[in-house]
Amino acid sequence: MRVTREQMETNRRRILDEASRLFREHGFAPVTIVDVMKAAGQTHGGFYGHFASKDALIAAVVAHSHSGGIERSADLAAMVDLYLAPAHREAPGAGCPTAAFAGLMRQQAEAAKVAMAEGIEAQIRLLSEAMPPGDDALRRRAAIGHWSAMVGALVLSRAVGDTPLTDELLSETRAWLHASPEREA
Repeated sequence: MRVTREQMETNRRRILDEASRLFREHGFAPVTIVDVMKAAGQTHGGFYGHFASKDALIAAVVAHSHSGGIERSADLAAMVDLYLAPAHREAPGAGCPTAAFAGLMRQQAEAAKVAMAEGIEAQIRLLSEAMPPGDDALRRRAAIGHWSAMVGALVLSRAVGDTPLTDELLSETRAWLHASPEREA
Protein backbone atom coordinates (compact mmCIF):
# COMPACT_ATOMS: atom_id res chain seq x y z
CA MET A 1 0.00 0.00 0.00
CA ARG A 2 1.36 3.39 -1.01
CA VAL A 3 1.83 6.02 1.69
CA THR A 4 0.36 9.46 0.99
CA ARG A 5 2.46 12.59 1.22
CA GLU A 6 0.37 13.63 4.24
CA GLN A 7 1.03 10.30 5.99
CA MET A 8 4.72 10.57 5.14
CA GLU A 9 4.83 14.01 6.84
CA THR A 10 2.95 12.66 9.86
CA ASN A 11 5.40 9.76 10.12
CA ARG A 12 8.39 12.10 9.81
CA ARG A 13 7.01 14.39 12.52
CA ARG A 14 6.46 11.40 14.82
CA ILE A 15 10.03 10.22 14.20
CA LEU A 16 11.37 13.71 14.98
CA ASP A 17 9.25 14.00 18.13
CA GLU A 18 10.33 10.62 19.47
CA ALA A 19 13.98 11.08 18.50
CA SER A 20 13.96 14.48 20.18
CA ARG A 21 12.59 13.00 23.39
CA LEU A 22 15.03 10.08 23.36
CA PHE A 23 18.05 12.25 22.50
CA ARG A 24 17.18 14.77 25.25
CA GLU A 25 16.83 11.97 27.80
CA HIS A 26 19.83 9.81 26.79
CA GLY A 27 22.09 11.77 24.44
CA PHE A 28 22.83 11.07 20.79
CA ALA A 29 25.28 8.16 20.95
CA PRO A 30 23.31 5.59 22.99
CA VAL A 31 20.09 6.01 21.01
CA THR A 32 19.97 3.85 17.89
CA ILE A 33 17.90 4.22 14.74
CA VAL A 34 16.06 1.07 15.83
CA ASP A 35 15.22 2.75 19.17
CA VAL A 36 13.87 5.84 17.42
CA MET A 37 11.79 3.97 14.89
CA LYS A 38 10.38 1.62 17.53
CA ALA A 39 9.39 4.60 19.70
CA ALA A 40 7.73 6.17 16.65
CA GLY A 41 5.77 2.96 16.03
CA GLN A 42 7.54 2.18 12.76
CA THR A 43 10.00 -0.39 11.48
CA HIS A 44 13.65 0.57 11.24
CA GLY A 45 13.59 -0.14 7.50
CA GLY A 46 11.47 2.95 6.94
CA PHE A 47 14.10 5.25 8.43
CA TYR A 48 15.99 5.83 5.19
CA GLY A 49 12.83 7.01 3.47
CA HIS A 50 13.04 10.03 5.77
CA PHE A 51 16.72 10.56 6.56
CA ALA A 52 20.01 9.75 4.82
CA SER A 53 21.84 8.94 8.07
CA LYS A 54 21.75 9.27 11.84
CA ASP A 55 23.73 12.51 11.45
CA ALA A 56 20.96 13.86 9.21
CA LEU A 57 18.40 12.80 11.83
CA ILE A 58 20.35 14.57 14.58
CA ALA A 59 20.51 17.81 12.57
CA ALA A 60 16.78 17.58 11.81
CA VAL A 61 15.98 16.88 15.47
CA VAL A 62 18.04 19.84 16.69
CA ALA A 63 16.17 22.14 14.28
CA HIS A 64 12.78 20.56 15.05
CA SER A 65 13.35 20.70 18.82
CA HIS A 66 14.13 24.39 18.75
CA SER A 67 11.08 25.26 16.65
CA GLY A 68 8.88 25.57 19.75
CA GLY A 69 11.21 27.85 21.65
CA ILE A 70 10.97 28.77 25.30
CA GLU A 71 7.51 29.61 26.56
CA ARG A 72 6.58 32.86 24.91
CA SER A 73 5.52 35.59 27.28
CA ALA A 74 5.70 39.33 27.20
CA ASP A 75 6.80 39.11 30.82
CA LEU A 76 10.50 38.37 31.19
CA ALA A 77 10.10 37.34 34.84
CA ALA A 78 7.51 34.70 33.89
CA MET A 79 9.85 33.31 31.22
CA VAL A 80 12.68 33.03 33.75
CA ASP A 81 10.43 31.45 36.39
CA LEU A 82 9.04 28.85 34.01
CA TYR A 83 12.45 27.95 32.63
CA LEU A 84 14.22 27.75 35.99
CA ALA A 85 11.55 25.60 37.65
CA PRO A 86 12.25 22.22 39.25
CA ALA A 87 9.56 20.68 37.02
CA HIS A 88 11.55 21.74 33.94
CA ARG A 89 14.73 20.30 35.40
CA GLU A 90 13.00 16.96 36.06
CA ALA A 91 11.64 16.60 32.52
CA PRO A 92 14.62 16.64 30.15
CA GLY A 93 12.75 14.64 27.49
CA ALA A 94 10.22 17.44 27.13
CA GLY A 95 12.47 20.29 28.20
CA CYS A 96 14.85 22.73 26.62
CA PRO A 97 16.82 21.28 23.70
CA THR A 98 19.61 23.81 24.19
CA ALA A 99 20.26 22.55 27.72
CA ALA A 100 19.98 18.93 26.63
CA PHE A 101 22.12 19.13 23.49
CA ALA A 102 24.68 21.89 24.10
CA GLY A 103 27.30 19.67 25.70
CA LEU A 104 26.91 17.10 22.93
CA MET A 105 27.27 19.41 19.93
CA ARG A 106 31.05 19.53 19.79
CA GLN A 107 31.14 16.02 18.31
CA GLN A 108 28.28 16.54 15.86
CA ALA A 109 28.27 17.24 12.13
CA GLU A 110 28.25 20.83 10.91
CA ALA A 111 24.55 20.65 9.94
CA ALA A 112 23.61 19.94 13.56
CA LYS A 113 25.80 22.81 14.79
CA VAL A 114 24.15 25.19 12.30
CA ALA A 115 20.70 24.06 13.49
CA MET A 116 21.80 24.62 17.09
CA ALA A 117 23.10 28.11 16.27
CA GLU A 118 19.80 28.98 14.59
CA GLY A 119 17.85 27.70 17.60
CA ILE A 120 19.96 29.67 20.06
CA GLU A 121 19.66 32.79 17.90
CA ALA A 122 15.86 32.43 17.96
CA GLN A 123 15.88 32.18 21.76
CA ILE A 124 18.07 35.28 22.04
CA ARG A 125 15.70 37.21 19.74
CA LEU A 126 12.72 36.13 21.85
CA LEU A 127 14.41 37.23 25.07
CA SER A 128 15.57 40.51 23.46
CA GLU A 129 11.95 41.30 22.65
CA ALA A 130 11.00 40.73 26.30
CA MET A 131 13.73 43.05 27.63
CA PRO A 132 12.81 46.52 28.86
CA PRO A 133 12.78 49.17 26.11
CA GLY A 134 16.11 50.70 25.25
CA ASP A 135 19.10 50.41 22.98
CA ASP A 136 18.85 47.30 20.77
CA ALA A 137 22.49 46.31 21.28
CA LEU A 138 22.11 46.49 25.07
CA ARG A 139 18.85 44.52 24.93
CA ARG A 140 20.62 41.82 22.90
CA ARG A 141 23.53 41.76 25.36
CA ALA A 142 21.09 41.36 28.25
CA ALA A 143 19.24 38.61 26.36
CA ILE A 144 22.48 36.72 25.73
CA GLY A 145 23.40 37.02 29.41
CA HIS A 146 19.97 35.88 30.53
CA TRP A 147 19.89 32.94 28.12
CA SER A 148 23.39 31.85 29.07
CA ALA A 149 22.58 32.03 32.80
CA MET A 150 19.27 30.21 32.36
CA VAL A 151 20.70 27.36 30.29
CA GLY A 152 23.79 27.13 32.47
CA ALA A 153 21.77 26.96 35.68
CA LEU A 154 19.51 24.25 34.23
CA VAL A 155 22.47 22.17 33.00
CA LEU A 156 24.31 22.51 36.32
CA SER A 157 21.16 21.75 38.30
CA ARG A 158 20.72 18.51 36.36
CA ALA A 159 24.41 17.67 36.75
CA VAL A 160 24.55 17.68 40.56
CA GLY A 161 21.85 15.09 41.16
CA ASP A 162 19.62 15.04 44.19
CA THR A 163 21.59 17.43 46.40
CA PRO A 164 20.59 20.73 48.03
CA LEU A 165 22.66 22.49 45.36
CA THR A 166 20.27 21.37 42.60
CA ASP A 167 17.44 23.62 43.81
CA GLU A 168 19.78 26.38 44.93
CA LEU A 169 21.24 26.72 41.43
CA LEU A 170 17.76 27.33 40.03
CA SER A 171 16.45 29.60 42.79
CA GLU A 172 19.57 31.78 43.08
CA THR A 173 19.88 32.18 39.31
CA ARG A 174 16.18 33.10 39.18
CA ALA A 175 16.69 35.70 41.93
CA TRP A 176 19.79 37.12 40.25
CA LEU A 177 18.08 37.40 36.88
CA HIS A 178 15.01 39.05 38.39
CA ALA A 179 17.30 41.70 39.86
CA SER A 180 19.33 42.27 36.69
CA PRO A 181 17.32 43.29 33.59
CA GLU A 182 17.43 47.02 34.24
CA ARG A 183 21.22 46.97 34.66
CA GLU A 184 21.86 46.09 31.02
CA ALA A 185 18.90 47.13 28.91
